Amino acid sequence: MEKTELNRVDMSISGSKPSALDLRGRQSVRATFRLSEACIDAISILSAQLGIKQKSVFDHLMEDVQILKNMASELENTEFDRHERVQKTFVRSRRSLSFLDAISSKHNAPRDALVEYSIRRLLPIIAKERKKHEKRKELLADISNHFAEGEKLLSKAEEELGADDPLANKLQTAMSVYQHVLDDISNFVERGKIIEKFHFQ
Repeated sequence: MEKTELNRVDMSISGSKPSALDLRGRQSVRATFRLSEACIDAISILSAQLGIKQKSVFDHLMEDVQILKNMASELENTEFDRHERVQKTFVRSRRSLSFLDAISSKHNAPRDALVEYSIRRLLPIIAKERKKHEKRKELLADISNHFAEGEKLLSKAEEELGADDPLANKLQTAMSVYQHVLDDISNFVERGKIIEKFHFQ
């Protein structure tokens, strides 16, 4: 490779390096808010359903600066009703917290209100996940019935061919794997039942 080409590669690599400021922005910090219980539940439910950390959900919401500014403009100089709200500490990135604090201060919008209304943006996703949860329950019933049929077939193979027959052995292996998969699916659907009780007023 020629020297000029090596220089271009070096410049490209160096340009892609994160700065110290970027790295500090990704640091995790704790922040406390006063939010409705439904709002807190929404974060927990979505995190569990999608298998992502609550910090990632927060950062996604708070780093959408334009939407945050629009909400802050609407909430400017308003009083946020703290009645029946719960104090809750969350982990989030320093970057997303700085965005929230700066926009809240600039527009004189209550920080807790910005967080509350930002989380309301998750409601369509939760509604979609609730429908998927119901479908999963239906499919789990079908899968369970299919597994039961497989067990009957295995019993028949063992009875007619003997438990040591190669075909019976392969079915035993298949049903063993199937059992683990069914258990995993059942546990996942069971964990998802929390979404059935969720109501965001």
